[in-house]
Amino acid sequence: MASIVQLTSTGESPEMADPPTRWFTRNWPILLAFGIALLLAIAIVTYNNPAPLGSTGFWSIVRSRGETIWTIALVAVAQSVATVLFHTATSNRILTPSILGFDALYVLMQTVLVYLYGTSSTSMEGIPKIIAQSVLMVLFATVLYGWLFSRKRANLHLLLLVGIVLGVGFGSISSFLQRMLTPSEFDVLSARLFGSISKGNIEYLPIASVIVAGVLVYIWSRRRTYDVLALGRDVSTSLGVRYKREIVTVLVLVAVLVSVSATMVGPMTFYGFLVATLAYQFARGQTHAEILPLAIGIGLITLLGATFVLKHIFSAAGLVTVIIEFLGGLLFLIILLRKGLR
Repeated sequence: MASIVQLTSTGESPEMADPPTRWFTRNWPILLAFGIALLLAIAIVTYNNPAPLGSTGFWSIVRSRGETIWTIALVAVAQSVATVLFHTATSNRILTPSILGFDALYVLMQTVLVYLYGTSSTSMEGIPKIIAQSVLMVLFATVLYGWLFSRKRANLHLLLLVGIVLGVGFGSISSFLQRMLTPSEFDVLSARLFGSISKGNIEYLPIASVIVAGVLVYIWSRRRTYDVLALGRDVSTSLGVRYKREIVTVLVLVAVLVSVSATMVGPMTFYGFLVATLAYQFARGQTHAEILPLAIGIGLITLLGATFVLKHIFSAAGLVTVIIEFLGGLLFLIILLRKGLR
């Protein structure tokens, strides 16, 4: 982020000092994004509903589609906030949380499970398994970050390098185990590794919602600290921010959000990058108070819009994550090449 939240002469931040009408004028991109997302959500639950309006069948279909929207909302919030915070911690907007090996660890856990239990591992689906793999991912991140930043020469470059090496290592182990699976076992594994909105575990939604809500409350309470953190290590330290502690905390929060998203719908490498990049382009300011809500709104629009178009118009709901990941990867390459040519 480019600047710290400036204070007015009364000691209050602009967002507190401005009258409501001026707040709405300054934050119209956020309101517009959430307004479009709300319209898309209404369209998804009502479009092409075969049951008569107001009947029991109508509300049953609305409830079923509402669970899909609930899943989309959780994934959009988790991925967008995690990516923005990761960019803040690394001071680099072309990186994604997957570079730390989260996606590779998820793939490895699923591969080991199928390798050990075969096709019978499908009967192990449920809350205990989901919570266990989420806790494992968060513990992995906490131990790794705590160990790296406890060293005298700890820095983000070392962290990123270790994350890349671990990701490659996890991927190699996964590939080796996958070659030893039978065709039927490989089909089971492929279904798990393919990101899909429709495969979200409904039973896990309340737990995931509480976790994400708690993380969001904490992040919002620290938004001004993250504005300072984005200025870099030296500036943050000189302004009284405990840099190492804040960085480790941010990375652990990123791990929590990514683990929730991965356990809900599978790995999504470039979706968060796509949403965060668009938020940076449309945000009128550079503070987290503006970028985070806008990123969430754009994330909702992206997933809800793709779901509506592909599911209700082209009858290809399974391609939602494929299309989004393709667009996110394409945008990543474009930005990478543009920065490399400068």
